[in-house]
Amino acid sequence: MMTGRGRPSFAAGGLARHIPVLLCEVLTALEPEDGGTFIDGTFGAGGYSRAILEAANCRLIAIDRDPDALAYAQDLTETFPGCFTPVLGRYSEMERLAGEQGADAVDGVVLDLGVSSMQLDQPERGFSFAKDGPLDMRMGADGPTAADIVNSLEEAQLADIIYVFGEERRSRAIAKAIVRRRAETPIARTGTLADIVAGVLGRSRDDTKHPATRTFQALRLYVNAELDELVEGLGAAERLLRPGGRLVVVTFHSLEDRIVKRFFASRSAPPQKGSRHLPDSAGKEFFPSFQLLNRRPVEPNLEEVRSNPRARSARLRAARRTEAPAHGSGFAGLGVPELRRKGDA
Repeated sequence: MMTGRGRPSFAAGGLARHIPVLLCEVLTALEPEDGGTFIDGTFGAGGYSRAILEAANCRLIAIDRDPDALAYAQDLTETFPGCFTPVLGRYSEMERLAGEQGADAVDGVVLDLGVSSMQLDQPERGFSFAKDGPLDMRMGADGPTAADIVNSLEEAQLADIIYVFGEERRSRAIAKAIVRRRAETPIARTGTLADIVAGVLGRSRDDTKHPATRTFQALRLYVNAELDELVEGLGAAERLLRPGGRLVVVTFHSLEDRIVKRFFASRSAPPQKGSRHLPDSAGKEFFPSFQLLNRRPVEPNLEEVRSNPRARSARLRAARRTEAPAHGSGFAGLGVPELRRKGDA
């Protein structure tokens, strides 16, 4: 039951344009209480963090791999002294990061997956096909950029990435067009890549979805290893949550949602023996480590979608930690795609 600091605000840290998706539903599932310790694993512009701190007199550790995101944390640090701790890092490392802050167990973890509105709205970050900018797409400040990927990988590798991570049926044709264009001059801008994809696919009848959407999604997921990060993060949350603690995850596309759905399904299933295909689990008996809070994903209502179109694909899944030991991390059975195609158009 939520206590204490009044109604949550719907704009974060002075960013009036940032509207946290499914905010009320997230708070209902998380149930922040006085004296609890919580983790916002994807701080972004701080919408969920602010709402949690306003809902209860609690401690919150906010994690983000994007140095720019933590620039918005100063306001919360001043508003909630002693309660709010921003940390630069990946949410897959939440056990170590929380431990460094003196928290060996927590009462709740919330993850808001994918690219943030803040990142999309900054052309220089290179996430958006709607605003021309350098083809970067890195959530952190390290590793190869999307430009490095499209200008260096072989055509077959590019096709695999676009097909597997973007679920794009015309991946081969798009990869071929990319390789043909880069032979003339390196592809360095988001606008250039978006035009290449549109030239292959044509303009969609659905004006709400740009033809480059799937290709940009694929490159972003690949550049940031987001699905690997998700699996490791779910396992970390399972180990870090104390009995009764809650894990709340908001996803924005089918690949993410499939992984979260299968994770919760495997962790809430009746007692079962470990698989002989997984040597570390063979012979062990696993008891449910989570109890589902919603068997079907919670989706935004029409009013929220009208006021915030980016919410239209959001799905919320949540579960409560039991007293059973954690099952451990691992990719098996969670639907993490591999770079392997069965053929495409």
